[in-house]
Amino acid sequence: MYAREEVKKTKEAFWTAYGQYMRSVPFADPEKQSWINYKTGVKHLFFRMEATNDFARISIEMDHPDSSIRDLIYAQFIEYRSLLHAELGEEWNWIANTNDRYDKEIACIQTIIKANIMEKNDWPTLISFFKPRIIALDSFWSSAKYAFELFK
Repeated sequence: MYAREEVKKTKEAFWTAYGQYMRSVPFADPEKQSWINYKTGVKHLFFRMEATNDFARISIEMDHPDSSIRDLIYAQFIEYRSLLHAELGEEWNWIANTNDRYDKEIACIQTIIKANIMEKNDWPTLISFFKPRIIALDSFWSSAKYAFELFK
């Protein structure tokens, strides 16, 4: 449907535009950070944003290779579920055991919309989807990150 190079260029253009759009948004903590490649500071714990020609997804992913530690991290998020959902203003999907696109075992908390990054007309929808949710995750993380320090 789309040539590989076209997909690559379009995705780069979108994420560059998104990064520029988010540049003026302050983070909850004064630490230097990136909205696109958000660093939690905890190994194997990521806030991810993904956009394809089918969907857009924002997620919290736990990919620790030791399933018992991954389960503990996920359980810690369950303890903070009400705080997370209060910050987000919505319920997300909780998946304790699944595989990522590379077939790596993960746990994730996510929300998805139907959108197409290849259609520039969908870019405002994508930005409107990602922006409030990554800001809410940042605010949540500012409060909750200390409970995850034992996993560093």
